[in-house]
Amino acid sequence: MKSSMKIRKKGMVRTMIYADNAATTKMSRTAIDAMLPYMEEIWGNPSSLYEAGQRAAEALQSARERIAGCIHATSQEIYFTSGGSEADNQAIISAARIGERSGKRHIISSAFEHHAVLHTLKRLEKEGFEVELLDVHGNGMIYPEQVAEAIREDTCLVTIMYANNEIGSVMPISEIGAVCRNKGVLFHTDAVQAAGHLAINVEEENIDMLSLSAHKFHGPKGIGALYARKGIPLTNLIEGGAQERGKRGGTENMPAIMGMAAALEESCANIDVYTERLCRMRNRLLEGLSRIPHSTVNGDMQNRLPGNVHLCFEGIEGESLLLLLDDRGICASSGSACTSGSLDPSHVLLAIGRPHEIAHGSLRLSLSADHTEEEIEEILRVVPEAVDYLRNMSPLWKDKISGRREFLLP
Repeated sequence: MKSSMKIRKKGMVRTMIYADNAATTKMSRTAIDAMLPYMEEIWGNPSSLYEAGQRAAEALQSARERIAGCIHATSQEIYFTSGGSEADNQAIISAARIGERSGKRHIISSAFEHHAVLHTLKRLEKEGFEVELLDVHGNGMIYPEQVAEAIREDTCLVTIMYANNEIGSVMPISEIGAVCRNKGVLFHTDAVQAAGHLAINVEEENIDMLSLSAHKFHGPKGIGALYARKGIPLTNLIEGGAQERGKRGGTENMPAIMGMAAALEESCANIDVYTERLCRMRNRLLEGLSRIPHSTVNGDMQNRLPGNVHLCFEGIEGESLLLLLDDRGICASSGSACTSGSLDPSHVLLAIGRPHEIAHGSLRLSLSADHTEEEIEEILRVVPEAVDYLRNMSPLWKDKISGRREFLLP
């Protein structure tokens, strides 16, 4: 599987270096091959009683067991969803309803969660729940002491992401989970960026609910899963049938589910090899790009996703940089793909204390293990040239160079 992609435009074919794997990943051959039989041969409805349906039902159970095994859960604790956003919604709303029944309406989260979490929390606020967003440290971390201090008698849920989707910081999930377990508070983590890239053990890490999405680890889009510890009563978001043990109506998407199971197994089996390779390439990029004057790396340098590179460059607009990189053959991002149409600065960067002007000049490169050393060197050649080109066009940059305005970054 190659990290490059071919783009056809006006009869010409361009080869692009794809460095936006946090937005989505290319499907692996393993995932595609796992899906094909469930489109061509075993296409029965797993709820049907005849043999064709039961063959599909057996495959569905097998996929559930395989996915559970990857995160050290049991098959009865896995519920298939349309993706990470639905899983986040169901986990948070379920915990809120559990708390509501016992008079607990206080929820703890963080200021730099994915919008699937933040927008769900805003919805609950309108229903009278009190949401407390913990401050994020400048290195992009949330620490267990913060969670312990925030938990109250009426706290019904703590939801903290496993790894940040923009700046790549990996939270001390096991310690946060232990705090919640000791306090008797449900703990949910959005692990969309972590699953398939970091070793996850829901039992050892004291996780009650966890969300994941297949297209972040070389599986298909439109399919994800929610892990909910046995005994946690889920609130239905989709009514209509007895599928997913009555907790999510709708015929299961068998091809996508089989592709997800295959992709997650493959990713988890190769985590050690992938991590070593990705960390080497990531560190090369961080070292090289941080040499650009008046730039800063975002996110924790030690507790970081293996393939995440995130910097801010003073004196440029991130959107302009992305378009210029696209013209020069590199697919990158300035933040979450879910908010790429917004002109507002990233809420993640504002949460870690970046000024608006600096937050606007961000670049995220997210790698896959299929990148080559030559591609990394090409990125190191092109990005500084693009930053320099945009700065030379900027009146604001000229004011900074002349001393009429102060630099915000050293």
